[in-house]
Amino acid sequence: MTCATDFLPDDIQALKALVTAQRGEIEHLKLMIAKLRRMQFGRRSEQLDGMLDQLQLTLEELQVSQAALASPPPAQSRPRTPVRRKPLPEHLPREIHVHRPDAQCPGCGGELRHLGDDVAEVLEYVPARFKVIRHVRPKLACRCCDGIVQVPAPSRPISRGLAGPGLLAHVLVSKYVDHLPLYRQSEIYAREGVSLERSTMADWIGEASRLLQPLVSRLRQHIMAANKVHADDTPIAVLAPGQGKTKTGRLWTYVRDERPAGSSTPPAVWFAYSPDRKGEHPRAHLRGFAGTLQADGYAGFAQLYASGTIHEAACWAHARRKFFDLHKALASPIAAEALQRIGALYAIEAEIRGQPPDQRRAVWQRRASPLLAHMHIWLNHTLTQLPPKSALSGAIHYALARWQALTRYCADGRIEIDNNAAERALRAVALGRKNFLFAGSDAGGERAAAIYSLVGSAKLNALNPQAYLTHVLERIADYPINQLDDLLPWNIALPTLEHEAA
Repeated sequence: MTCATDFLPDDIQALKALVTAQRGEIEHLKLMIAKLRRMQFGRRSEQLDGMLDQLQLTLEELQVSQAALASPPPAQSRPRTPVRRKPLPEHLPREIHVHRPDAQCPGCGGELRHLGDDVAEVLEYVPARFKVIRHVRPKLACRCCDGIVQVPAPSRPISRGLAGPGLLAHVLVSKYVDHLPLYRQSEIYAREGVSLERSTMADWIGEASRLLQPLVSRLRQHIMAANKVHADDTPIAVLAPGQGKTKTGRLWTYVRDERPAGSSTPPAVWFAYSPDRKGEHPRAHLRGFAGTLQADGYAGFAQLYASGTIHEAACWAHARRKFFDLHKALASPIAAEALQRIGALYAIEAEIRGQPPDQRRAVWQRRASPLLAHMHIWLNHTLTQLPPKSALSGAIHYALARWQALTRYCADGRIEIDNNAAERALRAVALGRKNFLFAGSDAGGERAAAIYSLVGSAKLNALNPQAYLTHVLERIADYPINQLDDLLPWNIALPTLEHEAA
């Protein structure tokens, strides 16, 4: 029988090299196993999701039973401080129900006088309801000249369409904000006694996106006029025509948000769809832009940076994530130290968020630059102690290869430490992807990009997307094209999300 040691080299240096390589491979395999376990037992596991759902239902049933059977608590030796219930929002309409006793005292029959009131408020839910608006336009004839006079028909978002602006906005928000597929919306409406086919609502979305496209273009112009833009992309499944299967398209997001640097310039997000991930797409999207592009290490951006008009700023959140995965999977002390060093940079960022660019830059130069210089030395030294193909080496190489882009923010107070602004914008797409499964076509991807742009920008400006889209759809069909900026989210006075949550 052949022993495994028969294949080991006799040379000590060769043995050391073999051991080093095997350590790196073992580390890599451990990391892969940890990731697979998280996929199996984490959110991606359908089996566990079902178990969690069942446990949650069981817990809810037990809580309901416990509440129903609850008896008054025993006397406490020390009285507990009562927890004050948050008041109900002031902006909600109030119905006053006065429960008035009889005019005479039930005990002696004497006259009662008013001492005061005990008031208790109960929060109630009134289901959304449909209504039909009938537009009646009388025809009037002139007795003198026999001319006929009639008021022009009010415009509709969709010519001769059934949907009013509020319903159309609700369908859009339900799909692209609340992530409800059209078939589920159809079922919900059916419970209210209104039959709306999915195909009908799909046609509405197509017409609405076409109508709103000029406003989406204005969002893009606003974003590309910035001196710093955040960019990212995510895959989206798209039904391939005539094949009965899906292909992978991309949704790109570009964000302008200068609030972290103390600017009052309105934030906005613009989405664009492409059928693949070729570099020609972001180059077309960013045509005319000059400034700093904060993004991940996607190779397709390289040609943009080579032009000299666009400068790369990398994302410390991406670099941190690689060390975090290693620390979680392997409890690596090197990864833990990297996380501590990066955490110190984020602590500085938290202190100066919202301050003007000059102040931010001064703090970065005084406090962050020395930390980064020490980190650079430590990363290079640590790299010499690790197997070349280990996962830790890969994480360090990722940071060192982008060091200039990762540290660019220290020289410009307008730049942020990471690209989280773009990643936050893509969360809606990720949630929608779990519910929609796929877009019906490339045109469907473009429609999704248009609506995501508008509702995302409304939310960035603290507007209720339903109220915003209703306002726009009521007006845009007849709105002068040279006054279209009036309909951008930051130019409309509507109740804000903060007001509604108050």
